[in-house]
Amino acid sequence: MGNTSWTSVSHFVLLGISTHPEEQIPLFLLFLLMYTINISGNFALIILIISTPHLHTPMYLLLSNLALADICFTSTTVPKMLQNIFSPTKAISYMGCLAQTYFFICFAAMENFLLAVMAYDRYIAICRPLRYPMILTGRLCAQMVAVCHVLSHLHALLHTFLMGQLAFCADNRIPHFFCDLYPLMKISCTSTYLNTLMIQTEGVIVIIGALAFIMASYACVISAVLQIPSANGKWRSFSTCGSHLSVVALFYGTLTWVYFRPLSSYSVTKGRIVTVMYTVVAPMLNPFIYSLRNGDIKGGLRKWMRL
Repeated sequence: MGNTSWTSVSHFVLLGISTHPEEQIPLFLLFLLMYTINISGNFALIILIISTPHLHTPMYLLLSNLALADICFTSTTVPKMLQNIFSPTKAISYMGCLAQTYFFICFAAMENFLLAVMAYDRYIAICRPLRYPMILTGRLCAQMVAVCHVLSHLHALLHTFLMGQLAFCADNRIPHFFCDLYPLMKISCTSTYLNTLMIQTEGVIVIIGALAFIMASYACVISAVLQIPSANGKWRSFSTCGSHLSVVALFYGTLTWVYFRPLSSYSVTKGRIVTVMYTVVAPMLNPFIYSLRNGDIKGGLRKWMRL
C-alpha cells in the first residue's frame, strides 16, 4: 500500500479509559488529583534539592533529573486525557499523535536510563565509599545525564519513525487514553512486523539491559552490606537503597508486562490499566517514596518549612 494511504487519516479518536458517561466525572477528578500531586510533589523535590546546599551531590542531582523526567512523562499524556474526557470529539491530530508517542517514549526511556545511573551511584557509594568523591565527580554525573538524554531521544526517534511508516485506513479510533505503540499498531491496516521486531529487540536491549545493570549493581551492594558488622550500619545502607528498589520494581514490573509480549496477545483493556500504573501512579509516588525513606530529604524539608 502506498504512502498516500495514511493521508486519509488526518486525526485519531482517543476513546480513553472508559466510555461509560457516568464514570467520566469520577475519572476526571481522580486523574486531576493524581496529576496535581505528581506535579507539586516532584516540583517541590526539585526546588528542595536546588535550595539545600548539602543536597548538591551526584545522588540528588540524579534524583532531581528523575523528578523532572516524571513531570514531563506524565505531562505528555494526562492533560490531553483530561481535556478529552469532556470533549465531544476526543480527537488528536495525526502529527499530534506522533508527537505524543515520541515524547512518551523519550521520557519513559529517560526514566529507565536514570534509574540505571542511580543504581551505579549507590554501588559506588556503598562498595567504594572512600573513592566515591573521586569516581563520581560532578562532571561525570553531568556527562551521564547528558548521555541519558541523547540515548532517550534516539530511542524515541527510532520507534516514532517506524510508527510514521504505518498506514491507517478506515478505523481511526484508539481504545486508549494516549497514542501508545501497541494500540496504534492494533488499528494499522499494514504490516507491523518491523515495529514489533524493534520493540522486542532494541526495546528489550534498552529496558532489560538497564534492568540487568541495576540488578548486578544491587547484587554487589547487598554483598557489601552483608559484610558490615553492625546491624545499624546494615540498616542505614539498606535504607538508602530501599526507595530506589521500590521505584525500580513498580516501573519495570508494569513496563515489561505491557510491551514485552507478542502483539497478538496484547489486551487493550488490561494494557491501559497497567499503563496507568507506570505513566501516572509511579511518577506520583516517586517523590514520596524517596522523601519518606531518606533522612537527608526529610531533614532538608524540615529546614525548608521553618524558613
